[in-house]
Amino acid sequence: MSSIFTKIVNGEIPCYKIAEDENYLAFLDVMPLAKGHTLVIPKKEVDLIFDLESEDFKNLWGFAQQVAKKVGTAMPCVRVGVAVIGLEVPHAHIHLVPMNTMQDLNFGNERLKLSSEEYQEIQNKIINS
Repeated sequence: MSSIFTKIVNGEIPCYKIAEDENYLAFLDVMPLAKGHTLVIPKKEVDLIFDLESEDFKNLWGFAQQVAKKVGTAMPCVRVGVAVIGLEVPHAHIHLVPMNTMQDLNFGNERLKLSSEEYQEIQNKIINS
């Protein structure tokens, strides 16, 4: 079930990494709804988030909480929205989206097109927050 996220975990595809430990990885979404839109994934290949073992599920959310706090500090927003959609990539993942209105978390919205310089600036802001 190798997905694009597995290739990112294995270093085969680069990403704008925000945080990492031995089991989880957070990186900027390359098709973001907002500046700072971050994906949080388990490194273990699991398609559906609810198929994670209970301990892995809890730890993934704990890791996401730490990342969300950094995103919320670094990016101007009212709050960081959370979504688990799971249709676009067959690898469990959590979307963390800086938002000011409910419409900011609408996955039907047009995605931002950012330069590599913008991604690096956002990455540095979040990492250093």
